[in-house]
Amino acid sequence: MNSPALQRGTFLFLLAVVTIAFGWILLPFSGAVMWSVALAILFTPIYRRLVKRMGGRRNLAAFTTLLLATIIVVIPLVVITVSVVDEVSVVQQMIRSGDISFTSYFQQIVNALPHWALDLLNRFGLGNVEGFIGRVSQSALKSSQLIATHAVSIGQNTFEFLVSFGIMLYLLFFLLRDGAELSKTIRNSLPLAKPHTHYLLNKFTTVIRATIKGNIAVAAAQGIIGGIAFSFLGVQGALLWGVLMGFLSLLPAVGAALIWAPVAIYFLAVGDIGKSLTLIFIGVFVIGLVDNILRPLLVGKDTQMPDYIVLMSTIGGIALFGINGFVIGPVIAALFMAAWDLFASSGEGERDMPPLP
Repeated sequence: MNSPALQRGTFLFLLAVVTIAFGWILLPFSGAVMWSVALAILFTPIYRRLVKRMGGRRNLAAFTTLLLATIIVVIPLVVITVSVVDEVSVVQQMIRSGDISFTSYFQQIVNALPHWALDLLNRFGLGNVEGFIGRVSQSALKSSQLIATHAVSIGQNTFEFLVSFGIMLYLLFFLLRDGAELSKTIRNSLPLAKPHTHYLLNKFTTVIRATIKGNIAVAAAQGIIGGIAFSFLGVQGALLWGVLMGFLSLLPAVGAALIWAPVAIYFLAVGDIGKSLTLIFIGVFVIGLVDNILRPLLVGKDTQMPDYIVLMSTIGGIALFGINGFVIGPVIAALFMAAWDLFASSGEGERDMPPLP
């Protein structure tokens, strides 16, 4: 009854139970934990340099790195968020006053369509333009109500956000200071061969670092270019649309086009050919090239994943995990590919294992 096999089985069961229970406790703050780990991986090289320059004072180096992370990441996000909130309130007032009317914009586009296009709409049952506009307006009204509801929810959850933010900064400090020891403990605890464990953990850190740096660089570049272009062309709410383009650029290939393409179509429909061609040129040859050049270089090259895997894993991750999914999706995809590479090479001997990064 007290055999070693029974003891081991009981211990493994207990280990699984307490691990699941601990994960359950951390579940409400999973986003804070994930971003603290991601930022720790991203800023660890800076922390190591500071440790050398500060004579091995790890606490001071970790605190300095935390301040740098706050200045580089947190403060710009807060400033942009406040500016966007002000911009949204201005745009909302203009929509209520009628200065901005998406219904009239759509009507102008329909009125500019040639007869063959109208016949094509009639053939597909879309000829009732007024009814279609009514449905679009109704959908816009429901969307605004939904946004207002979420805004109230965000206001009610401000305390929870502040708690999560505080946990993230607190955990980031200790991950920076003790990250090397924690990583060593994980490597020694995992029931895998040491070369396999080392390879998978290196793949994990490489993908997180490349994904965050690459996606943030692409989002910032596309958002800035799009916002400047909209401001130059006289589009109202240029800052808001620029931020939306940056956010949607997390969807590779098609993200920013969801904003600038309809505006270009509108300019073309109302006869403003110059603005339309300018925006199309900027969208295709400037914003598009940023996505097609920077993303493969910063994300695909370091992660050693094909572009289509990066695309599918990013979209799938965002669909399942929200904004956090643009990091979680590629990480899962990279670990999937790395694990199968190890499995395929395990039958050919350790010497044929994929090279360590």
